[in-house]
Amino acid sequence: MTRAWLCVLGLALAAPAWAQDYAERPEVRAFIREMVERHGFVQSELAYMFSRVRRADPVLQAIQLPAEKSRAWQEYRATFLEERRVDGGAAFWRAHRKVLERAERVYGVAPEYVVAIIGIETFYGRHTGRWRVVDALTTLAFDYPPRAEFFRRELEHYLLLARDSGVNVFSIRGSYAGAIGMPQFMPGTTRHYAVDFDGDGAIDLRRNAADAIGSVANFLKQHGWRRGGAVLLEASVGGEAYKPYADGGLRPKATLAELAHAGVRIADLSPERAAERGVLIELEMPGRPSEFRVGLHNFYVLTRYNRSAFYAAAVADLAQALRERRRPQSVGR
Repeated sequence: MTRAWLCVLGLALAAPAWAQDYAERPEVRAFIREMVERHGFVQSELAYMFSRVRRADPVLQAIQLPAEKSRAWQEYRATFLEERRVDGGAAFWRAHRKVLERAERVYGVAPEYVVAIIGIETFYGRHTGRWRVVDALTTLAFDYPPRAEFFRRELEHYLLLARDSGVNVFSIRGSYAGAIGMPQFMPGTTRHYAVDFDGDGAIDLRRNAADAIGSVANFLKQHGWRRGGAVLLEASVGGEAYKPYADGGLRPKATLAELAHAGVRIADLSPERAAERGVLIELEMPGRPSEFRVGLHNFYVLTRYNRSAFYAAAVADLAQALRERRRPQSVGR
């Protein structure tokens, strides 16, 4: 196989040999055989590649303590609603206004949500990750039993992505979980939802803002985003009847009228909206009363990007801040 993704001799021979030799492990050998049988890879080339992969112990530490589990809501939210991130988002929006408007026309996703996701994921492309993706995914696929199956699938997707794109398998860097580029797409997500939005014949989520914008919008559209739909409604609670509805679920199941009957006071609850389905979200703040919101269908779509109520609520709040920052400049546009 002569594709560029396997042209790693110079890079690989320069890599230190102190790391564990994954190529010698039985489960890695089995994975290599599967890749040969299912996708036509060359066994000796994959074995050589895995002999140069480095185990990344900090990746194992990071994967066990994501921000959504380690911080209270007020601290988590403050990280993403800081002034410099809002300023950066406004600047990103100005710089890519036409692309964002085209993405809205094509996919129906308002610009502020696309900008907010890229802002939360990588600070608008400034922090896309320092780990070699092949190292991170291999470490998690074979040394993190709780999610080994998931990361082996992502490693499979990554090797296919690298081969199909003709890129050096050791050249791409990303997050500790193997996420890539401005929108931090996992390899499987990249293969399924990334788009060449500027029509240059290649998909580049690392350096091409147009491709990143189009890909985020396409992801949301493909997961059911409703054009013009709301995401979250402000809410408060009273009594005890609401508690069964604050069960940590993310999918809207109860009607807003049902939630209201259970003691959930929903802002702007019109008769027309009463039949709409929502989910009661409790955003916990240890030492202080929890904050409550009601998530609608588009909120659930945001959780398909990251299965966390904290994450989706932060995206919605940052999107609102960006929309408000842009409003004076949008008059007469």
